[in-house]
Amino acid sequence: MKRLALILCATFIPALAADPPKSTPFSATLERGGMHEECMRVEKGEKRNYHWKADAPVDFNIHRHEGNEVFYPVKRTAMRGDGGTFSADVAADYCWMWTARDKAVKLEGAIR
Repeated sequence: MKRLALILCATFIPALAADPPKSTPFSATLERGGMHEECMRVEKGEKRNYHWKADAPVDFNIHRHEGNEVFYPVKRTAMRGDGGTFSADVAADYCWMWTARDKAVKLEGAIR
């Protein structure tokens, strides 16, 4: 029984000590009409949790390029914040993008 307990401890303790998923925090100041992007590779079926807030409305999207085409799995207008879980339908470089509307905007958030 002691041997089984030692084996279980040796198996599960390193897993508990493993680093938690890395978060990529960001902050930016966008001029009126300016934009900010956070881009990363996401494999098919992988998920990324994200959240952000802005002190004025911005247009927000998550997009990917395929040749001359741009695909928008997420697209929202005039938002002051958002968050959720994004799941890639195909492996690609995806960009989270914010565009300031009528005035300068302070933006902050994280993608994990």
